[in-house]
Amino acid sequence: MDKKEILVDLEEYAKAGKIPPHADRYRIKIDKEKYEVEAPALTGRQLLELAGKTPPENFMIHQKLKGGATKKIELDMLADFTEPGVERFMTIPLDQTEG
Repeated sequence: MDKKEILVDLEEYAKAGKIPPHADRYRIKIDKEKYEVEAPALTGRQLLELAGKTPPENFMIHQKLKGGATKKIELDMLADFTEPGVERFMTIPLDQTEG
């Protein structure tokens, strides 16, 4: 008997005010693109690489939460997709003109 794979869309769960369950796959949104991942959490570095932002050291990534709050995700910090209110992620290029 085939087990039905569970796909959780973080943006839909956040907008509905529901806590995302542990699932087989998560649909996350980085900037305007959607990606499907099999892990319940990724590091800032992994998120940036997934979005094609390389090298990751040249970018910042922020987690947008329901209600408009944002939280910076450091390169080695895990973004947990099972936390309530995680809506999407936004990348910001770092200013390379310094120095």
